[in-house]
Amino acid sequence: MEPILNVEKVEKYFGNKSSITKAIDNIGFTVQKGEFIGVMGASGSGKTTLLNCISTIDTVTTGHIFINGQDITSLKSKHLEKFRINELGFIFQDFNLLDTLTAYENIALALTIKGERANKIDQFIKEVAAKLEITDVLNKYPYQMSGGQKQRVASARAIVTKPSLILADEPTGALDSKSARLLLESFEKLNRELQATILMVTHDAFTASYAHRILFIKDGTIFNEIIRGDRSRKDFFNRIIEVVSLLGGDVSDVL
Repeated sequence: MEPILNVEKVEKYFGNKSSITKAIDNIGFTVQKGEFIGVMGASGSGKTTLLNCISTIDTVTTGHIFINGQDITSLKSKHLEKFRINELGFIFQDFNLLDTLTAYENIALALTIKGERANKIDQFIKEVAAKLEITDVLNKYPYQMSGGQKQRVASARAIVTKPSLILADEPTGALDSKSARLLLESFEKLNRELQATILMVTHDAFTASYAHRILFIKDGTIFNEIIRGDRSRKDFFNRIIEVVSLLGGDVSDVL
């Protein structure tokens, strides 16, 4: 079966001839449909640059990235917007909700932009709201919601269009521990019940322990990879900490 995401020999350079920085160094990996992948690494390791290239926010210097068989590195700017709308869902650390719209309207906007039929929008919103347990905040504005509620609304907005790949950038970074746990449990539920494919960048070992596979990035390359398998989340968390210690420096550099 063709993977949802295929990253092939990707490199990314910044700067000019007098000062060049290689942010990504010959990275390659695949993500199958229904996987929940975590990407970890210290600040400056290249993980955010990698996410930006996969999300089409940035372009690669060399190599190719395929999403659902489409080589996004060859897409021209006029086609990228349509590709993002149809194939990608985004969850940001700072929620990125529109303050003048209710939760319902924020989620509906994603469907409207995609061109979904009006008679389907209400059904889709209510279905995803029920799964993320945000039905009771659909008529509230962002300022009336907790951080955890806002992030679950943002997650609903990302998943409601049924994208091929959901990209989450430090999704628990602005949340307290309880809200973070509820959000991550929601991710697990979306992954399990809807077969949502999630690629999540995080500094946090607790957050990463909810994923099924972790890629560790160091100096722009994949340093290690671990798979949760039959491990409990607690055992997987401890394994993550072990690998983090091998990355060098203090654990706090990554966590």
